[in-house]
Amino acid sequence: MKAVLCKAFGPADNLTLAEVASPQIRPNEILLEVHAAGVNFPDTLMIEGKYQFKPPFPFSPGGEAAGVVAAVGKKIGHLKVGDRVMGLTGWGSFAEQVAVPGHNVLPIPPGMDFETAAAFSMTYGTSMHALKQRANLQPGETLLVLGASGGVGLAAVEIGKAMGARVIAAASSEEKLDVAKNAGADELIDYSQGGLKERLKELTGGQGVDVIYDPVGGQLFEEAFRSIAWNGRMLVVGFAAGGEIPALPANLPLLKGAALVGVFWGAFAQRQPQDNAANFRQLFAWHAEGRLKPLVSQRFALEDTARAIDTLGRRKAVGKLVVKVR
Repeated sequence: MKAVLCKAFGPADNLTLAEVASPQIRPNEILLEVHAAGVNFPDTLMIEGKYQFKPPFPFSPGGEAAGVVAAVGKKIGHLKVGDRVMGLTGWGSFAEQVAVPGHNVLPIPPGMDFETAAAFSMTYGTSMHALKQRANLQPGETLLVLGASGGVGLAAVEIGKAMGARVIAAASSEEKLDVAKNAGADELIDYSQGGLKERLKELTGGQGVDVIYDPVGGQLFEEAFRSIAWNGRMLVVGFAAGGEIPALPANLPLLKGAALVGVFWGAFAQRQPQDNAANFRQLFAWHAEGRLKPLVSQRFALEDTARAIDTLGRRKAVGKLVVKVR
C-alpha cells in the first residue's frame, strides 16, 4: 500500500510517499481502508518531534480518517467488514490502510460523506467536550472564540450557537471573520487591529465574556482573560500561535473569580467513553438537523500531504483540510 512517511523529525517537505506493507491488526483493532483523512494541528507538531507522542520511525502522520472496514480483530463485536466508519488513529492516517483500535471507531451516520466524516471527529469532539463538560456553557451566556475560522474554532462557533450561547468570533482578518459569520457567529472582532479588550467590553456592556475558547495561545491569551466575566471560564485548547506557551499571573483568576480550564479531549474520550459517546450522539443529531456544517475548504491528493500539513502549520487554512486517499 502507499503511505506518506516521516523518517526523521523536520519540516513537512521531508515527508515522502512510499510503498509499505499493510498493517497487521491486533485482536482489538480493525483494518481501515482509508478514503479520506483529516489534517490537524498535532500533525504539524508530530513530524517535528514537538508533540507529546513520538512514534518510532518511519511513521505516517495523520490522526483521523474515514473509510470502510476491511478486516476486524477477533475481539471486535460491534463492527463488520464493509461498515462505513470514522476513526481516531493518533497517527498513520495518511496511508491507504491503517489499523485502528475498535474503541476509537464510530459508524458514519447516514447522509455524511467520507470527507466530512474525516473532518468531523477531532474538531467537533474537542469543541463539544470543551463547551459541555469543561465550561458547562449555559443558554444565554456569552462565548468568545479565538481563532474562530480554524477547524476547532468553527466547530466551537456552531456548537456554542446550538447550545444557546451568544457567540463572539475573533480572528486575524476580515476574510476569516466572514467564515465565522457564515457559521453563525453573532459578533465579530478582527484582533489584528488591536483593542481586543476594549471591543469585548463594548460588546458585553462592561460585564465581560462568560466563556473563552482559546486554541491559539500567544499574546492574546492574557488580554482575553482580562476580559472575562465574574465566574467566567477560560478554556485552554491549544497553542496554534506557536512560540512560548503563554503564562498568566495567578492573581487574575482570583480577582475575577474565574477558572482556567484545560481541555484534553483525547484523554477524556479514553477515560470517559460513555460521556464521549453521548457527545457524539448529540453532535450527529445536530448535523442531521443541519445545525452543524463542517467546512472542508481544501482537498489534497495523498502525494500532496506535505503541502496540506505545511498550509495548516503556517495558519493559512480556514475550516478543515482533508487528504483524499481514494
